[in-house]
Amino acid sequence: MSWSSKLFNRFNILGEKDDFNLVHDNIQQDIYFRGTNLWVLIFAILIASVGLNVNSTAVIIGAMLISPLMGPIVGMGYALATYDFKLLKSALRNYVFAMLAGLAASALYFSLTPISQAQSELLSRTSPNIYDVMIALFGGFAGIIVIASKRKGNVVPGVAIATALMPPLCTAGYGLALGHWDFFFGALYLYAINSVFIGVATLVTTRFYRFPVASYLTEKSKRKANYFVSIIVICTALPSLFFGYRLVVNEKFKSKANEYIANETIIPNEFLLQKEVNAVEKTIKLTFGGKGISQKTKDLLIEARKKYDLEEAEITIGQGFSIIDTEKEGTESDKLRGELTNTNQRFQSLLLDYDSLVVSQNLGTQLYKELKVWEPAVNRCYANFARSIGEDSTAKVALIFIAEAQQNMESEEPNLVDPNKIKGWLASKYPNTQIFVEVTYK
Repeated sequence: MSWSSKLFNRFNILGEKDDFNLVHDNIQQDIYFRGTNLWVLIFAILIASVGLNVNSTAVIIGAMLISPLMGPIVGMGYALATYDFKLLKSALRNYVFAMLAGLAASALYFSLTPISQAQSELLSRTSPNIYDVMIALFGGFAGIIVIASKRKGNVVPGVAIATALMPPLCTAGYGLALGHWDFFFGALYLYAINSVFIGVATLVTTRFYRFPVASYLTEKSKRKANYFVSIIVICTALPSLFFGYRLVVNEKFKSKANEYIANETIIPNEFLLQKEVNAVEKTIKLTFGGKGISQKTKDLLIEARKKYDLEEAEITIGQGFSIIDTEKEGTESDKLRGELTNTNQRFQSLLLDYDSLVVSQNLGTQLYKELKVWEPAVNRCYANFARSIGEDSTAKVALIFIAEAQQNMESEEPNLVDPNKIKGWLASKYPNTQIFVEVTYK
């Protein structure tokens, strides 16, 4: 046997094809929602809704593992491939029943639960694109190959997790319950993508296996049936191409914007407090702290965007706080910050004059209010002045600052507080003072 024949045999799946009658019976049995299958469907809907509500990935995965939603979808693809229109009608009826049951049960749950805020697990099911099409198609191929094979394995639960039929259906129920129609239509479109392309994969694989057809059709009737399937596939896939293109464009914008921020925002006597990049609206918002940025520096910073192909980006440069003279016109909040800064500086001078340090009860409160503007993850802070004495017996003033923050470990980008930013901020407020900063997390 030649090496090419050996290689072909390695990929050959026809030899492992199961008996047609067994495959047919298994597929037919899984399309109906009655008895056990119906109760499993109900519990899977409730589990998925709770998981989405409390943002628990593990609970959502559990719901996908027990979900029987793939049954009627595989049944429709198989029925179209074998021209079994009686089975197709049964599979379609059960598919519609399952979809309506999922929408009704999840909408009822989300209308009663006291937690109405959309979490990340919900949001991730509202913006489908071409990559979801590929996941559904490849997952569908894996599922039907195992169903039609003699070697039954644990692939089908994995396919259920990868294609994620239950979460988008329950997300659509959330949108229906709260009137968030962008959530409803986005999640329902993802559910449609998964359904159509699992069915397409089943249809293609079934025809590849050459399972017997259930009814004889003329070539003209076959062409009509195939034309109908093609129209559904094209209409389902086209919007995902647009959304996929938009996703790629947005990711490129984010990458260029982050490169621009990393290279161009290093300004003497200034440091970047906060950055906000909105790829959809093509905006970049930068907030600095320090002595204040001149208009010329702002213009140069905005002009630098051209080096990164960001001409279309709208860049806003703001001042979080400034240690410049507060007699200039400004908003009440800016004047308040200036007054607080001057008060702290006068307080520090008094400490130096009398060579003693007194803990101010308001110090921590004042610093916390300013810090909370650009570090919302900070929940509490501790601040106090201390006196350090070296071998030469000279005294120096030191500021000890401890920030306590909340870290969201489930988020893709945990809210980490940068101690260097805080140290730079305090150093600009209290020159000639040793700064010691520590950040702790709850």
